[in-house]
Amino acid sequence: MSVEDSSTARDDHEEPHPTRALDDTVHQRVRLGILTVAREADRIEFGFLKKQLAVTDGNLSRHLKVLEESGLITIEKGYAGRRPRTWIALTPEGTQALDAELRALRALVRRLEDPRPAPGSSGT
Repeated sequence: MSVEDSSTARDDHEEPHPTRALDDTVHQRVRLGILTVAREADRIEFGFLKKQLAVTDGNLSRHLKVLEESGLITIEKGYAGRRPRTWIALTPEGTQALDAELRALRALVRRLEDPRPAPGSSGT
């Protein structure tokens, strides 16, 4: 299929391309990692998350701020004994955003695994 043919690759009655459903806030690699790790527990500790994602304190802090400002996570600061700790938890909106991202990714994979040629393509 040529670039010129791309506008006719799928007719107007079909669903939009799955990548259109990807959320830039969620889809970024570190932020997607934060959301998926947070989904596995009620709350996660900053140090654990940093180690799991192999990022620096500053890098993780910046991504957490973006997610918090978007309402996808909550951040709780406190102490474990005498040591300060930061815990991260997914909000209901964060759960919904992660679910939507995963649906979009599954749709993209299904589209690529489907052996049928796209309508309007040469099929060769």
